[in-house]
Amino acid sequence: MVDRRFHEPLVTPGQVTHTFSKQEVAALVAQWLEVFGQDRFGANARAYLWHVFSFERYPSVSGAPAQAAYDQQQAHEYIVLSNDRDLAFTTDQRPVRAMLRDYQVFPPNLAWTMSFTHEDGWLGPYFAKHPQHDRLNAINLAKVQKTRDIEAARRKGWL
Repeated sequence: MVDRRFHEPLVTPGQVTHTFSKQEVAALVAQWLEVFGQDRFGANARAYLWHVFSFERYPSVSGAPAQAAYDQQQAHEYIVLSNDRDLAFTTDQRPVRAMLRDYQVFPPNLAWTMSFTHEDGWLGPYFAKHPQHDRLNAINLAKVQKTRDIEAARRKGWL
């Protein structure tokens, strides 16, 4: 998907594989807040979802440690959710950059989330894990391995 205003890909690397409807975006926001924003009172998460981290309402790491943690994550697909709650899409590769001002990246099972902010370097980015991260991340890694196995089988002509 190319952002027509900038004539650049909406996300790099990778490709947009699905764009969510407005109703699906609202459901994603609700799911994200259910995991990471339960204690958001007073954090003004309506303005910026990542305020749950900057107001220390959910444990996270920020800055370079957040980026390092994010760089280690693997999933079979990634959801990118704009902070304005107008756009969400899936992509086949972990985004390094998106043509959005503030956005969250996470796998479909919300094992973790990375919040990119317009205050990068001062506030954010933020990386946080789901309370059941280890179990959920094991599922993500198994899906990644299955995808690799299928691709290898195709290259060998087995599929």
